[in-house]
Amino acid sequence: MAVLGSIYIFFKPLNIKQHIYVDVPLFELKEFTLYELEKSGMHTMMLGSEATRYKNRYTVKDIDYTDNSKEYIANMKAKNGLYKNNLVTLRGDVTYVREDGLTFQTQEAKYNKRTTNIVSTVGYVAYLNGSTIKGTYIRYNNNKNRVFSKNVQAKIQLQESK
Repeated sequence: MAVLGSIYIFFKPLNIKQHIYVDVPLFELKEFTLYELEKSGMHTMMLGSEATRYKNRYTVKDIDYTDNSKEYIANMKAKNGLYKNNLVTLRGDVTYVREDGLTFQTQEAKYNKRTTNIVSTVGYVAYLNGSTIKGTYIRYNNNKNRVFSKNVQAKIQLQESK
C-alpha cells in the first residue's frame, strides 16, 4: 500500500498535448514566377523571393505583382503580400506603377483584381507628369482611370500647350 501511495504521489501521469493543425501549408516556393494565362495571353504575373501556398491563399515575400487583364498594365511591388480570393494585400514599401505613368508609394494597399481598385488607407505620395500629390487615403480604379483621395496636398506641374 505504501509503494502504491508513493507511486501515486511522486509519479504523475503524462499530460500529452495534442495539436490540431487546421491551416497546413500545401507547398513552399523560393525565387519563383507564377503566370496566370488565358486564351488572350498572360493575365497576371506574380514574382517573389519566397511564397507559401495554403488551401485558399498565397503569402509572398518581396512580391512583384503585374495585372495585364485590363486596358492598362498595372505593377505593384511590396515587401510582403497576401493573395486571396482575387484580392492582393500589400504591406511594406508598396509601389504602384501604371504603364501610362501614374505612380504612387505607400506602406499598405489592397488591390481588387475584379474591380481593378487599389486602396490605401495610410499616407501616400503619387507622381504623374512631374506633379506630386500627397494624401491620407487613395482609391484608384485602373479601368476607369479615376482617383478618389482625402486630405490632398498637390504640387502641380503645368504643361505648356503647343
